Amino acid sequence: MSRRRIMLATTAAAAAMAVPGTATADPDRRVPCDTPEPVPAQVPASEGFLDVPGARLWYWDTGGNGPAVVLVHPGSGSALSWPYQQPVFAKAGYRVIAYSRRGHYNSSPPAPGNPGVGADDLQALVDHLRLRRFHLLGAALGGYFATDYALLHPERLLSLVILSSFMGISDPEYLRVTSLLRPPGFSDMPHDFLELSPYYRAANETGARQWREISDRSLGGHSVDSQLVSQPISWARLETLSVRTLLIGGDADLYLPPPILRMIVGHLPGCSTLVYGKAGHSANWERPVDFNRDVLKFLSGARFPRESCR
Repeated sequence: MSRRRIMLATTAAAAAMAVPGTATADPDRRVPCDTPEPVPAQVPASEGFLDVPGARLWYWDTGGNGPAVVLVHPGSGSALSWPYQQPVFAKAGYRVIAYSRRGHYNSSPPAPGNPGVGADDLQALVDHLRLRRFHLLGAALGGYFATDYALLHPERLLSLVILSSFMGISDPEYLRVTSLLRPPGFSDMPHDFLELSPYYRAANETGARQWREISDRSLGGHSVDSQLVSQPISWARLETLSVRTLLIGGDADLYLPPPILRMIVGHLPGCSTLVYGKAGHSANWERPVDFNRDVLKFLSGARFPRESCR
């Protein structure tokens, strides 16, 4: 398998966004939530491809000897979705890794009728990269597979962070309540309308455009069949989660508003939670300075209250 050193900022998506010298990687810096935050220059990373049954996955890896953090992207994204996190986490001493799931940027499409099991692909990647234990961060649809992986392989994880995700929960009442949030035609709306808060879209036109560009490149103009979880995630199964966990949401999230997050938290009494004000489904993009600071604190061992608002 071919691997070569690259600067992620030289890819077409990142090059258009990176503004060297205008953004800092200081995780303790605080900025007003309506202040546009330029995408920082990316640190060097290697890229590679991994063959899994029925597909080929693209990934990047900053390398290094620090603890690994594996990023699992949302359904509207790919391994390109993390330009705000890549340099900040790496400069904090972590080995940062992201991959594109089947059908997303640079990875082969799923075979018709066989999208594959997301946790199995993730396991293949971490074995390929020889990660013994690592931190796992899953966003939105990526949180389904991160949750499934944590339930299947808790011994491999140092921690689990889930951002704005239904977590693949299959409880009928939960599905009924969450479906009420999505009226007919909801899924046909543009991704940026559904995933970026109106506050952000009004305050940061450039940032919203950059988010759309990454999403468009990630999906390549087509829909992608959702991968599968290994088995249904019932409340009973979720309650067996033993990994130290942080759940993050936004108070303007059209998919997962705080009351839904509280339903999940009710079945995970040991988890920490954060809710960002004036943020939608993509707090890592809308509130990157706060998100990075808080996630890095959690990765280093900090705990947050049952529900902490930012």
